[in-house]
Amino acid sequence: MVARSSEVRPTAVRHNASPGAGARRGRRRAGRLAGLGFGGAALLVLLTGCDVGAAFGGFGWPQGGITPEARRMYDLWIASCIAALAVGVFVWGLIFWCVVRYRKRGNELPVQTRYNLPMEFLYTIAPVLIVAVLFYYTAIVQTDVVKTTRNPDVTVEVVAFKWNWQFNYRDGQGVDANTTASVLGTSEVIPILVLPSNRSIRFEETSKDVIHSFWVPEMLFKRDVFPGSIRNVFEVSSLESEGAYVGRCAELCGSYHAFMNFELRVVSPENFDRFLAAKQDGASTQEALTAIGEEPYAITTKPFETRRTQDNFNQGSAPVGAGS
Repeated sequence: MVARSSEVRPTAVRHNASPGAGARRGRRRAGRLAGLGFGGAALLVLLTGCDVGAAFGGFGWPQGGITPEARRMYDLWIASCIAALAVGVFVWGLIFWCVVRYRKRGNELPVQTRYNLPMEFLYTIAPVLIVAVLFYYTAIVQTDVVKTTRNPDVTVEVVAFKWNWQFNYRDGQGVDANTTASVLGTSEVIPILVLPSNRSIRFEETSKDVIHSFWVPEMLFKRDVFPGSIRNVFEVSSLESEGAYVGRCAELCGSYHAFMNFELRVVSPENFDRFLAAKQDGASTQEALTAIGEEPYAITTKPFETRRTQDNFNQGSAPVGAGS
């Protein structure tokens, strides 16, 4: 008779019959980790060896920024997306590896009380480190983007109203500065904000009625324009590419919000000085643009049909927009 406690289980016999099984498992595990590391290194080399933003459409971020601030924000976004993808690929790899490695092989349940201290340390500390690094670089870029200087080359007061724009060229900063020239938009003529390239520019925003939002996609600045005594101020260190760029109101400000467009026209510093001198001599915006060889009217957008002189949705009542 053999006592129950002295019975040898088949699993134990198989284990003892393969003294090198543990070493083989260790080699396989090391091989998998090496493969994962090689894949991560290959991905990193691939991503750093090409323009990732252009290859993937900027991951949803506007491309073609024309200011150094726009490039810094764009680079931060692309780096954040790459980091997120790297973490995602690593996590997905672990998930699929666990699905294959620990799939069900019988009716016996695995040990339920085992823990892995290094793994617990990894998934506790790694997220904290990732968030800390992203916060660090975000704080650096944000501080650099929103900083202002004492004496910018050009100061423009952006005045928003329902539903158009007025751009005042100022001789200083703050509400006490004087306006030397002005551009006013109408329902028939898109206002054109003319600015020089390679000069620092300060924008001081204010609204006559409700909250609007000043937005030029290529500048990557979208700043709310508040009514009252609040002046939202920001600067760009330079506009690096001459050309015409569409501007929008990016805040739902009322019935004719969709009609509230403008155009940013970036010209050479010499042409800007000539444009400003012509405006100060009494020329209209279109005459001043023609004098420096520019198109007199907006080319990136056109006035919408506001239909303010006829009934739109309330037949038989007063025209929509009457009295605005």
